[in-house]
Amino acid sequence: MNATFRAIKDNLVLYFFLFPMFLLVLVFGIIPIAGSILMSLTKSSTSLSNSPIFVGLANFKTIFADSYFIDSFRITLEFTAISVPLNLLVALLLALLLGSKLIGRGGVVFKLCIFLPVVVPIMATAVVWKWMYNTNYGAVNAILKLVHLPAFGGLSSTKTVMPALVLVELWKHVGLYTIIFLTNLQLIDKEMYEAAYIDGAGWMARTLRITLPELAPAFSLNAMYALIQFLKTFAVALVTTQGGPNFASNFVSYYAYSKFKLGDYGEAAAMGTVLFVAVIILTLLTRRISRSDDLERGMA
Repeated sequence: MNATFRAIKDNLVLYFFLFPMFLLVLVFGIIPIAGSILMSLTKSSTSLSNSPIFVGLANFKTIFADSYFIDSFRITLEFTAISVPLNLLVALLLALLLGSKLIGRGGVVFKLCIFLPVVVPIMATAVVWKWMYNTNYGAVNAILKLVHLPAFGGLSSTKTVMPALVLVELWKHVGLYTIIFLTNLQLIDKEMYEAAYIDGAGWMARTLRITLPELAPAFSLNAMYALIQFLKTFAVALVTTQGGPNFASNFVSYYAYSKFKLGDYGEAAAMGTVLFVAVIILTLLTRRISRSDDLERGMA
């Protein structure tokens, strides 16, 4: 016990600076999540009243019997399964390119161009891409027509809406993953590359045996962040498709939002709770896999 108090006393300054962040997380994170879970256990017509009626797991039984919710969950998982590997792969390639000598002095400009979409508000991003995908006057089909290629259905076709949204999210988020990879890339000991080069290892061998293993922590961080980001995809669907066409982009987050608008507060909160649990489980699973890989790499 004395050791615990001594540790607290030694870190008082640290706790002082962390306290405001803790309050923000508590007020805007933990309390709303707890409130949402509590709401998921209440009757929708009374969820926002002073005397909510608790119905237990009734709302969860309702949503799991709803084929539209099951389909929205499948769509969300498919979107995530495509977006996470694609973003990590493109980010890795961009980081390797930016970290090479091919870019030269223009590296800062390229880094800025790649990272700029990250700081652009998602609503503005979605509006611009919605215009670009317009089948009548959008820039995408104008360019395709110019080079004599077939028109792209974009957001108006059930077959193309998913690839279209994947591309929007890729453009928006890949810059952050690239910077994380690039930062870790620059921390790798250059002597390992020199020793491998002297031993006759080519660029591919050095990348596979040195670069990728050393980037394992960055892969883990990016994978967890990307999982959270794409599982809760909402704003881009709200602005561009409203869940269409024919519910082809009806992500869980958007479906819960539409339920909330209809006054089905309990069901909407239950959907949010299910998504929250899925995010936690998949994130912990990713973290566990990455830790086991790090352990195996350390033992090797």
